[in-house]
Amino acid sequence: MYTVEVFVTYKESILDPQGQAIMQGVHQMGYEAVKNIRQGKYFQMEIVKEVGDVDQAVADICDRLLANVNMETYRYTIKEV
Repeated sequence: MYTVEVFVTYKESILDPQGQAIMQGVHQMGYEAVKNIRQGKYFQMEIVKEVGDVDQAVADICDRLLANVNMETYRYTIKEV
């Protein structure tokens, strides 16, 4: 079995209004040293070994369902358990 963690965030060229709102709150708390916050999504999957090419399967799931590839980018880790 594999445990997969997927992180999805807006591309750097896309405005992140939620991240900006969070950053304003952080600044109001007195943490002016924080210069950028990007908000995103986190997914955790468990995949059985019989899937075949797990890397290709995860990339396909991300491309077609978890991320809007026009606006978002993703990265993932795969751990065999």
